[in-house]
Amino acid sequence: MKNLLPLLFLIMMSCKSTKNMTADVVVNKAILTNTLNCPENGDCTIELLPNTSLEFKKDEFGNLYPLISEGNKTIFKYIYTRKPIPNTQDSNYSEIVFAELDASISEKTFTDETLQDAKLHFGRLCFCKGETGYYPIKKGKFKISKSSKKSFKIDFNFKIKEVPQIISAINETVCVKTDETSKTNLDIQRND
Repeated sequence: MKNLLPLLFLIMMSCKSTKNMTADVVVNKAILTNTLNCPENGDCTIELLPNTSLEFKKDEFGNLYPLISEGNKTIFKYIYTRKPIPNTQDSNYSEIVFAELDASISEKTFTDETLQDAKLHFGRLCFCKGETGYYPIKKGKFKISKSSKKSFKIDFNFKIKEVPQIISAINETVCVKTDETSKTNLDIQRND
């Protein structure tokens, strides 16, 4: 009888349901927030757009441009905007990184040749003749890892050869809140 008690306990424990700690993070509504990791001379934001899809089209000159439409994915958009140079016309400068993620954001890693599976593109928007536009990212490593039930971490290092770039790394933890009373739905935590 003594030998049956541990066996019975073991059977009961193995039948107990466990919480799925590997569940994906789902973004239910559009989110826009400032990041903490940004060059001093600018502002950076992350935008998540659920229920969308991303496509890059070419205009009549062969230049790429993003087309966001309704779909079943979540678009990740990172924007760096340099502060305008005082007393200088046309000093506006922005860099944008786009990625198309699954609706349920799960742990994944994309490197070099697989970066286009996530439609990773870099945009440089400025008054820079011949050095502006959108370009597919072909060299780098984009990693999504789960931090908790409602957060994920983005680690992205990349290089563009077509144009100069300021942003070459994005390292942010994104926390998706479900509390409707909070002022924002997304918090960014510093990754040191």
